[in-house]
Amino acid sequence: MSHETHDGAEAVAGDVDSSFESGTGEYERQRVPDHALKGPSAFWGMYAGEHTAGTEFMIGPLFVKWGADAFGLIVGLLVGNLLAVLTWRFLTATIACEERLTLYYKMEKIAGRGLVVLYNLANGLLFCFLAGSMITVSATAVGPFFPPGTIEMPTFRSTLPTGPAWIVSCIAIGAAMTLVALRGYGVVAQVGHYAAPWMMLVFVACALVTLGRLGTADLWSLLTPAPGTPRTISFLGIVCFSWFCNAAMHLGMADLSVLRFAKRPSAGWASAAGMFLGHYVAWICAALLLIYWVRRHGVDPQVGMDPGTMVNDAVGWAGLLCVIIAGWTTANPTIYRAGLAFQGMLPGMSRTAATLLAGAVCIAAGIFPAFAMNLLDFVGIYGTILAPIGGIIVVDHFLADAVGIPRDPAARSGSAFNMVVFVSWLVPVAVAMWLYQAQGVFASYLPLPSAIACGLLYIVLSRFTGPATIAGAVRNPAGRNLTGDPA
Repeated sequence: MSHETHDGAEAVAGDVDSSFESGTGEYERQRVPDHALKGPSAFWGMYAGEHTAGTEFMIGPLFVKWGADAFGLIVGLLVGNLLAVLTWRFLTATIACEERLTLYYKMEKIAGRGLVVLYNLANGLLFCFLAGSMITVSATAVGPFFPPGTIEMPTFRSTLPTGPAWIVSCIAIGAAMTLVALRGYGVVAQVGHYAAPWMMLVFVACALVTLGRLGTADLWSLLTPAPGTPRTISFLGIVCFSWFCNAAMHLGMADLSVLRFAKRPSAGWASAAGMFLGHYVAWICAALLLIYWVRRHGVDPQVGMDPGTMVNDAVGWAGLLCVIIAGWTTANPTIYRAGLAFQGMLPGMSRTAATLLAGAVCIAAGIFPAFAMNLLDFVGIYGTILAPIGGIIVVDHFLADAVGIPRDPAARSGSAFNMVVFVSWLVPVAVAMWLYQAQGVFASYLPLPSAIACGLLYIVLSRFTGPATIAGAVRNPAGRNLTGDPA
């Protein structure tokens, strides 16, 4: 999407790529018509490209740091990624094909436009931090192009910038990513689609080279931690991480904006391309890189080695380019989406200005390695904050009639800020953050119970407030109610 939009709900984070656009618009505030629907082939490549990212080079080694065992990595990742695919297929895709609305317009009909603006703030900032971690990963591939010691590389323990050269590298890479994002989602998506197959081959090549150097193809033995390695992630933790690392997209319903163009809910199966290639295979391949450095070079797994150095050692300059581009192809749409989220908050801001603002925040985050080095926690927090909104949408779509509450209550009442939705979202997230901070609960355990609690609280509060609070459609200044019916 390359046009600029100035409506707070139309400027949506995470909207569809240009292959889904029509000549008359993107149907941001109406159901997608039948003639604009796409077959499954439109989604397989998109999911493969979107989920083969530079962060995969960090997640695999972080599993090694956390003492993940062979059963957890081989079986746990299989189970967790399968559960993610099933969530996309039977929740997200089903609702998307029946509603055919963006997440943001659907939210507006339930929660009101004012609350959508608040959601965009949370979404935009979290997108920026995520893109920042991708900038960090890509920047680690710059060091090997210069004489040793020119750029000090971060380790798992790094939280602050490692020096001026590191800051310059992050700024240069982040600026390039932002410039691509400025071109619009059409260019962004093209880059990802062309790069994804090659990047997947580089991940596999790294694993094959590593297996050859280690002299064995016994994955079970290689993925078994050495005796005495602290184990800080369990089998269940691995399952939940791989299930909910994209919780905002499936459980949180962000991909309603994409899958609303699918002819049938079966398009949700396309998420398997990202989960089993970009996640399952890529994470194990990346884990093997650090395992090699631990076993052959005596690297402390708690300190780790930066992705650029490991990949350069395995496959040379092609690997370095892969690290840079893998971070680039996913950070590009992430910066673009963050810009749209900020534009949704400030409708008078152009998409160019909003994208530049998002890029600046992403670069600032990328300079600090703390986000990338704590990625296993961060994606769980990200999902915990955003996924509960999906619980409300699930209730509205599947359960509202059965439990006796109205569907699309803000559209019926003309409310700009549905306090029931706000409280239902705020309370579970606050409790979850307390459990994470004060009780040390692994962040990836929290998105599902938070979403369930949010949905249940929404039902209870909606029943308690009663139908009188939302009865009747109130006309807005444009002379139409939020359902889109003529006033």
